Amino acid sequence: MTLPAADLAVHGESSSAPPTEAARKSIAGRSPTRIAFDRLRKDPIAVICFVIVLFFAAIAIFAPWVQSLFGVSTDTVLASTRIDLVTRLPKIGPPNHGFTMDHPFGVAPGSGTDNLAVWIEGCRTSLFLATVATVLSTFIGVTLGLVAGFVGGAVDAVISFFTDLFLSFPFLLGALAVAPIISERYGTDIDKLRVVSFYSLVFILVIFGWMGVARLVRGEVLSLREREFVKAARVIGVPTSRILVREILPNLLAPIVVSVSLSLPGYVAAEAGLSYLGIGVFGRESWGQTVNGATSYWEIYPLFLLEPVIGIAVLVVALNLLGDAIRDAFDPKTRR
Repeated sequence: MTLPAADLAVHGESSSAPPTEAARKSIAGRSPTRIAFDRLRKDPIAVICFVIVLFFAAIAIFAPWVQSLFGVSTDTVLASTRIDLVTRLPKIGPPNHGFTMDHPFGVAPGSGTDNLAVWIEGCRTSLFLATVATVLSTFIGVTLGLVAGFVGGAVDAVISFFTDLFLSFPFLLGALAVAPIISERYGTDIDKLRVVSFYSLVFILVIFGWMGVARLVRGEVLSLREREFVKAARVIGVPTSRILVREILPNLLAPIVVSVSLSLPGYVAAEAGLSYLGIGVFGRESWGQTVNGATSYWEIYPLFLLEPVIGIAVLVVALNLLGDAIRDAFDPKTRR
């Protein structure tokens, strides 16, 4: 006996109709990475901090074009045209004189160099150095952490020993020991000193910055190597290098991203601090070098010191808040 159409609908036999496109999208699964990025996109603090970081990155990348846009440069000028030779204070520009588009941030006391040009170059130096140091330290830390966690045994013991050894060595003491050697070796050659001081500072930051990433990755690998998909790959004879790169490394994306986002502001602040102590980069503008030269003018010309300090503070705070947001977004136990 055949049921009427109304009875078919009641008994659910018409439910075999294909779902609509909207229904399919609503029930589609999302990867953990997609969920994390959705949570970041809905976090107003993360969005604001990302825009700020993007702004500083754009200034650093397009520094020559930004300087040309404002018509400023760090070229040597005749100081007497911009500086009062008696007080050594600027004769033009804010804050002691009216605002001028020729020098929006004023000029440096003593030298007459445009502050905006110096600020832009300092942003470029600090961000470039911090980015290079972050990439290198992350690469070393991830590589050593992968090997130590997966291989184990004597290899793990040796890597863990060197990790603890470097962690026990004072970072500032190492920087203070290396800087005089470089100055004595290349002090008479300004061009070489400019290059060597930059990459020696990168070396110092990297050599004392990979340990945290290595420990983090090692702990994650110790857990992942006991998972079924890793054991299955080993049983069927997949090479160790392929297991590390294709099976384990993709599962470490979240902690690595979090580590990078938190390391970058630390290196920016470290570069500024070391340059302020006189053991940073030489022969190029940096925020730390500007702070070092501006401290003596704080009482009579505070703007000279405030400009790089505000730049460092805003960038570091934005990077730290963005790093916290990324950590929370990738943590499945966190609900913001």
